[in-house]
Formats: sequence, structure tokens, C-alpha cells
Amino acid sequence: MILILLGTQNNSFIRLLNAVEKCIDEGIIKEEIVAQIGNTKFNTEKMTLKNFCSQEEIENLIDRANFVITHGGVGSIITCIKRSKKVIAVPRLKKYKEHVNDHQLQIVESLSQEGYIIGLKELEELDKAIKNIENFKPKEFISNTSNMINKIVEYIK
Repeated sequence: MILILLGTQNNSFIRLLNAVEKCIDEGIIKEEIVAQIGNTKFNTEKMTLKNFCSQEEIENLIDRANFVITHGGVGSIITCIKRSKKVIAVPRLKKYKEHVNDHQLQIVESLSQEGYIIGLKELEELDKAIKNIENFKPKEFISNTSNMINKIVEYIK
């Protein structure tokens, strides 16, 4: 199963779903697709669509997925890489009125350069990324939370 995550903000991302559907039509994607689409209005018979899911349901879907295709939201990406999932991330872009600015582009580029995810700038690259996902070896995510807490405690002292 492939999981699509579009997050929960009030932003549509039809462009990504259309690209996924094209990959299904072209035979690039042959397995089941489950898509958490949030506020995106989209109709298809080719994917199982869920508007919103609980955190527990999202985590269960992530665990079941062979890999995840997600928007450039930091929460979605980090949740996946913490669970050692291969991720293809596509930023919502301001020029398509998918977001108010291009901060998702910066997030995706940064995490891709670090080796955690496959980050795409353009959806025309999606088919190639899907074909190459099996060979992608993501960098292991190691949380820095405890280190940051220790630094804050030391600062307060």
C-alpha cells in the first residue's frame, strides 16, 4: 500500500492527486493507494480517500505503507521518517495558490539534501521518484529533543 498525506490545513493539493492518478493510469503505480486528503476536494475510484484521520489512524497507515507520498508539511514528513518510512515529498507552491508562501519548498529541499527524503521540485519527477523509491536508502532520523531540553535546562540554571 502507498499512503498519500496532504495534511490538515485549509489548503487544497489537487495537483499532487492528479499526478498520482496519472501514475496509476500509466501503470507506474500498481498497488493500493490510501490518501488522507484533508480539505482537498477530489473524486476518484482509483484511490481510497479519507478527509481526516486521528493521529493513531495516521500512524497505523504509515506503518502499513510501503512508502509515503506527502506534501511538504514538516509534521507529516517528520512523523514518517521517525517511523523509518521512505518518503517522497512534494511542496505546495504559492504560484499554484496551494499555500501563502513557499516555505514547504525550503523544508523539502533541506530534508532532501540531508538524505532523509526524496524531495521533488516538480511533479513531472514523480514517476521517476516512484520507480526509484525501492533503491532509496534514507538517512536514519535521530531526534535531538532531549539534547535541546538539556540545553534549555542548563540555560535556565
